[in-house]
Amino acid sequence: MECMTQNLFIGIDLGGTKISTALVDASGRIVARDYRETMAAGGQKVVVERMVDAARRVISEAGVVFSQVTGVGVGSPGPIDSRIGVVTAPPNLPGWKDVPLKQLIEERLGITTFLENDANAAALGEYRFGAGQGVQNMIYVTVSTGIGGGLILNGQLYSGTIGTAGEIGHTTVLPQGPYCGCGNRGCLEALASGTAIAREGRELVQRGVPTLIAALAEGNPERVTARLVAEAAEQGDIEAQEILAEAMAYLGVGMANLVNLFNPELIVIGGGLTHLGEKLFRPVRRAIERRAFPAAARVVQVVPAQLGDDAGVLGAAAVAMAQMASTLP
Repeated sequence: MECMTQNLFIGIDLGGTKISTALVDASGRIVARDYRETMAAGGQKVVVERMVDAARRVISEAGVVFSQVTGVGVGSPGPIDSRIGVVTAPPNLPGWKDVPLKQLIEERLGITTFLENDANAAALGEYRFGAGQGVQNMIYVTVSTGIGGGLILNGQLYSGTIGTAGEIGHTTVLPQGPYCGCGNRGCLEALASGTAIAREGRELVQRGVPTLIAALAEGNPERVTARLVAEAAEQGDIEAQEILAEAMAYLGVGMANLVNLFNPELIVIGGGLTHLGEKLFRPVRRAIERRAFPAAARVVQVVPAQLGDDAGVLGAAAVAMAQMASTLP
């Protein structure tokens, strides 16, 4: 590939099982990419070296030199402190405790590096390159195994005092509801995530309720997933349909609360559960119409995310772009 003179950025999406890396130009075009296992069990040093090697590889594949790369953005699972570039204690990266990831990558690559929560990074990616282009106030929500999100307010990523803003999944929706992985009860994540849907399906199987969920799982509660519940619902199983309807009703309540809090133009929903299509989007829009202030409900649109599997790397690159732009004189 021929050398390029425009600004290039590296986006690294760090996950518990995979590391996705891309060299991205200022328009959001992916010039080169790398995808590899995290090998988290190997510990911090192994993972960091794999991230650095992936960054070097995309530079090499693109036929460019290090000096043409303006910045590196890393989207990491939380909790993190983005101000100082430290990953504090992510549950899916065993042995990580107060890891200065920004500094470690910066030292090895010699390129200015920025660290951001992965959901915040994805929000910035959708805002800059995806469904959020052209708006000023946008909320990004990812509904998958868990529920996360990011806030774009007045055209800027809002991360709060210590970088923990946007924890949409851990807003309380039902005070005496089921326990959440965070230790609280009744979080949106505990009621409307893939994990919550699977939990409700498993309980039916454990109680011996004769449902299609049990048949598809061959009677084994451990085989019940949110996708299996959705499959049972699609085939007409009433109990599965009720589980999904309840979860999506809670998701709608959460989104209506966000509309009243932030009065956004746009709510962008991504993540694995968006495969439900209108079974997700219709109840969310209906809840906003019923529960949010009418004027705020009228101006907000609820749309699917556009970046798909590239949201992480494009978002991480967008973090570097935004940070580098903010440091210009």
